[in-house]
Amino acid sequence: MEPESIVRDHFAESIAVKQAATESLALPVAAGGAMLTRCLMEDGKILSCGNGGSAGDAQHFSSELLNRFERERPGLPGLALTTDSSTLTSISNDYAYEEIFSKQVRALGRPGDVLLAISTSGNSENVCRAIIAAHERSMPVLALTGRDGGRMATMLGADDVEIRVPAERTARIQEVHLVVIHCLCDLIDRSLLGGG
Repeated sequence: MEPESIVRDHFAESIAVKQAATESLALPVAAGGAMLTRCLMEDGKILSCGNGGSAGDAQHFSSELLNRFERERPGLPGLALTTDSSTLTSISNDYAYEEIFSKQVRALGRPGDVLLAISTSGNSENVCRAIIAAHERSMPVLALTGRDGGRMATMLGADDVEIRVPAERTARIQEVHLVVIHCLCDLIDRSLLGGG
């Protein structure tokens, strides 16, 4: 297959997945935006986590909160649990890699905060343990998943929201997760700053 055809196929598949996700995700993304906005309006903070590309998404989201999305506003309290190499390596070394997020949630999370848990498969053990820790701290969870939702989907309670991308390929799920993150940022800004 020619390189140009490969590129066209990637774009076509990405567009098709986003179109398929539009109707199924509109309601849960809106619910997630309301959850995050409520947290911020009640002086809570948003902790985010994930592995690999999902770690990048967690960091992307927190940077949009702390700095700004598309409109000027004061910074908002968001913290990616993926960025402190000393913390991550010490927990991995002294305990286990599976605990890198849960130990941080237990130390930093408070009732009313929200955990944004990101995993394309829904089966990342360290993210699943972070969800357990969040529930122990009376923190609701906003889960970004894909495929069948994995183990994370079975761990969520009535106060939690799952945004599950209807796709199988990791790359396509990640692409939709990025759109979802931008939607969440826009919903937060519109709620806090008004429309426009």
